[in-house]
Amino acid sequence: MKAELRSLPRTLADLVAQHLVASGRFLDDDPELAYQHARVARRLASRLGGVREAVAITAYLAEHYDEALTEFRAVRRMTGNHEVIAMMADCERALGRPDKALALTKDKHVHDLSEPTQMELLIVAAGARRDMGQTAAAIQTLEVPELTKRTRAEWLPRLRYAYADALAEAGRTDEALVWFHRAAGVDGDGLTGAAERAAELEGLEFTDLDEDDTVLDDEYFEEEDEVEEDEDLADEADLDEPEDAAEDDAEDDAEDESEDEADEVVDEADEAEDAADEAEDAAAEASDELDEDGVDEFDDVAEDVKDSAGGEPKGAEE
Repeated sequence: MKAELRSLPRTLADLVAQHLVASGRFLDDDPELAYQHARVARRLASRLGGVREAVAITAYLAEHYDEALTEFRAVRRMTGNHEVIAMMADCERALGRPDKALALTKDKHVHDLSEPTQMELLIVAAGARRDMGQTAAAIQTLEVPELTKRTRAEWLPRLRYAYADALAEAGRTDEALVWFHRAAGVDGDGLTGAAERAAELEGLEFTDLDEDDTVLDDEYFEEEDEVEEDEDLADEADLDEPEDAAEDDAEDDAEDESEDEADEVVDEADEAEDAADEAEDAAAEASDELDEDGVDEFDDVAEDVKDSAGGEPKGAEE
């Protein structure tokens, strides 16, 4: 593809490349958008085989089978690439022309195709036979050695699934069940849905575990919320009772404390009264002693004065 783009002017080549990259980016998630980008690239560079192939593949995936078939023919003519025969045959089937699909399976270039393309073409051929009501021929078409081949090729689950599906349509349920299981055994990504088909034939029913888990989780959390709510109510009741008891105890303690304080005040008053009495008695006693001592002292002083007044001077004696 790079070599083809080099044949264009640099600016045009860059623009075409951008649309092709965008087409490839959206191919799996949005085939229609991928197809629109490829169409723009074709309008800019319709003579490039790689661009026409991009348009053909995106048109096929977007289910624009008429345009896809036209573009696949252009690809074969322009590039000599015959690997697109299987998709061309499938387009013919989708357009309701199984006979033309079968005709393509007999193309002279079929034997030159790669093994994956040959297996895809075989599946399309069997489908075309079933479209024509030839179920037995479809089963016979798919009975090839590759059915039991040990390989990790992507075509093997599809081949086994097509064979099992044809057996189921023919009413060979037991054999179909075996091959659905074999298809599921090599379909690690579950792209074919073989496991589900096997379960249907066995009368089993698949359950969406995610939804069940969600329901169980919701029920569990609802029960848990109810338990927690009951526990909260019980805790509130338990908290209210001690609070009332604490209030009662506080009131009793306050009353006892008030009585004790009153008793202490009375005792202090009594002690103060006793102390006052004792002080009064001591003061009276001290007053009496003071009076007696003062009188005695006064008498002594008077006696001394008298004695001193009535005696002779010392110089006179001399």
